[in-house]
Amino acid sequence: MEVNARIEEQLKSHDILLYMKGTPDFPQCGFSGQAVAALNAIGKPYAFVNIFEDEEVRQGLKEYSSWPTFPQLYVKGELIGGSDIVVEMYHSGELKTLLEGSDD
Repeated sequence: MEVNARIEEQLKSHDILLYMKGTPDFPQCGFSGQAVAALNAIGKPYAFVNIFEDEEVRQGLKEYSSWPTFPQLYVKGELIGGSDIVVEMYHSGELKTLLEGSDD
């Protein structure tokens, strides 16, 4: 399956999806850890993809999203942003509002 089709399938399968370095239990960079902390604080279930386990998705996602860095948070197939945006939205309350409108 072509990489964009794989990414689209992943996005369709999960309302809240975090592409990250590592896993929520063991983030492998500080930025992924910050995004996970914000998501965990809200308590809404989310899916994740460890980009270190799939080089094709890791490279393909940069082009697919036009966003060169990780993590990348998607809600209902729409790119929300990286760690800075996720943390900022968490502090303002926007992230909770957005996630409460999703059913994963």
